[in-house]
Amino acid sequence: MAALPSGEDRALGADGPELAVAPERVRDAERTRADILAVATAEFADRGYAGARINEIAAKTSTTKRMIYYYFGGKEQLYVAVLEQAYSRIRGLERQLDVEHLDPVEAVRELCGLTFDHHEAHPDFIRLVSIENIHHAEHLLHSAVLSGLANPALDVLGTILDRGWAAGLFRDDVDALDVHQFISAFCIFRTANRHTFGAIFARDMLDPARREHQRRMLGDAVVAWLTARPAGG
Repeated sequence: MAALPSGEDRALGADGPELAVAPERVRDAERTRADILAVATAEFADRGYAGARINEIAAKTSTTKRMIYYYFGGKEQLYVAVLEQAYSRIRGLERQLDVEHLDPVEAVRELCGLTFDHHEAHPDFIRLVSIENIHHAEHLLHSAVLSGLANPALDVLGTILDRGWAAGLFRDDVDALDVHQFISAFCIFRTANRHTFGAIFARDMLDPARREHQRRMLGDAVVAWLTARPAGG
């Protein structure tokens, strides 16, 4: 949080000057914090939690190590803030999906496409997820913000499934978390394992020429699974 205007700033005037200074200080604080988070995201994604250095992050921003500690408290708190921002971005996109005005099958395809596009466009997010899994999610578990970020994804999927079940379109032996796992598994694997997969099979999963094929493949797979008759059903 930015510091309040100093006594000198307040002394400039009781009305106009003080009101003009405070919003600008808030904007400066927001810009500084955003700059730190952007650089820290790249550093943690590239070097991991252990390898990232606050001094390096400070050197690549228009601030100082002391200022980073002022805004975030320490390295772990900064790392958690990076995770919070990364997860909040995809959850925010999911909340914006207008599933109420889509056929349930089309809504599933839209959600698959949204996740596919996001994960491809944000490889840092995939690396951060992989890094945090190496640490057994010990940092993520310290975040009060992240504990509430499961709901948006599951709420959207729950709405789609409810409508699909009501219309007799979807199998009833799955839940929203099953579908989320299915979609995430495909999208994360495609980016996280790009290099090893390419080295073994000589296929770049992020090849632009195959992008639409893979995007459609995900939607087809999830829809086919959801609309299949359960075994023994």
